[in-house]
Amino acid sequence: MQTVVALWRYPLKSARGEVLQAAHVESTGLRGDRTWACIDCLDVTVGSAKHPRRWGRLFDVGTTMRDDGPKTMLTLHVDGTSLRAGSAAADSALSKHLGRPVRLSRELPPNARLHRTLPDEAGMVPDWMGGARPGQEAITAIAGAERVGRFVDFGAVHIVTTGALSLLGERMGGISVDAERFRPNLVIDAPRDPEPGQELRLGDVVLRVVLPTPRCVIPGLSQAELPADLSVLSALARHYRIPVAGLGSVSRIMNLAR
Repeated sequence: MQTVVALWRYPLKSARGEVLQAAHVESTGLRGDRTWACIDCLDVTVGSAKHPRRWGRLFDVGTTMRDDGPKTMLTLHVDGTSLRAGSAAADSALSKHLGRPVRLSRELPPNARLHRTLPDEAGMVPDWMGGARPGQEAITAIAGAERVGRFVDFGAVHIVTTGALSLLGERMGGISVDAERFRPNLVIDAPRDPEPGQELRLGDVVLRVVLPTPRCVIPGLSQAELPADLSVLSALARHYRIPVAGLGSVSRIMNLAR
């Protein structure tokens, strides 16, 4: 039995998450996780801080979800005001905060896509993106959206381990690396990452590890109380580029599971 040392969900994609003491886990992941997103009213893309210039200010938006089974209500905290997700007032406040017209949605757009900026480190560009260059802007599909039915980039659950965080900190000169930089659902007390195919028993839940998590620009960005730290991306590019079956080589740390 594994020990969970921290638990988060992110009701609004790329906004601040909620620290939880317990969570309901469904076949598609933690209930309420990434069930809402900002939709750009001009090009119908999904708001993601993977493109910091467009969407980085989502990190300033707080979230509180009241979870009563099938009846859930999300409250957003935007510029000192609390607003109910799905209301015209919330859409207006977010549009003003982000500087672009947006609407909140729980419905996945057809062929859901997002804008992203690739990291400046060459080792952070995954092989499957073909001739993409470091620092390049791109529009890509959200690979996990249709499969999971929520605004997730790939896997239903995102896991990090204390051992992997500790090793990354050692490789960065003996510093402490905050798990929050990676926006995980679970932090598990384990000496190393589990391997793809391995099953983890967490209370009444069994998760099967799918693959190591390909990394984007987000761990290096300023997030809430965390300052920007591009050395995180440099360390990932130097030490964590590995082949992943069917995807070529990617820079990874931590795992996706379902």
